[in-house]
Amino acid sequence: MLIRPFRLGDYSAITSIWQQTGLDQSGTESLNDLAQQLAWDSDLVMVAEKDGRVVGVVVGTIDGARAYFYRLAVLPEMQGSGIGRELVSAIEKRFKQRGVNNVLIMVNQANPEVLPFYLSLGYEVQKFVTLSKKLSS
Repeated sequence: MLIRPFRLGDYSAITSIWQQTGLDQSGTESLNDLAQQLAWDSDLVMVAEKDGRVVGVVVGTIDGARAYFYRLAVLPEMQGSGIGRELVSAIEKRFKQRGVNNVLIMVNQANPEVLPFYLSLGYEVQKFVTLSKKLSS
């Protein structure tokens, strides 16, 4: 398996992975979010490739001394095979190379089944309330 930076030709594969895993937003939002992250720091969008096929993706970002990753997804038929762990390890390595030592992730409350995975990687549950508001255009 190869963990590598995102290439433009990967867009269709990763949006398909996000759709299959329930992480998709509207196509426009997904494209805009991805384009914005690629413009900020394309090295923090990483994919897992196996036998020439994109099978997983993670998107990271750095805000000062803190790093975040989100949209970690692996094809459903490949889950449980270590791909997610490898993607997290790769993005954490990139964060360390940039001098960041604190990583935050957000998990949707409707998706608690992923918590054991993150806990097994050493992440701890923090008690925060996140508020959001969509601004109309």
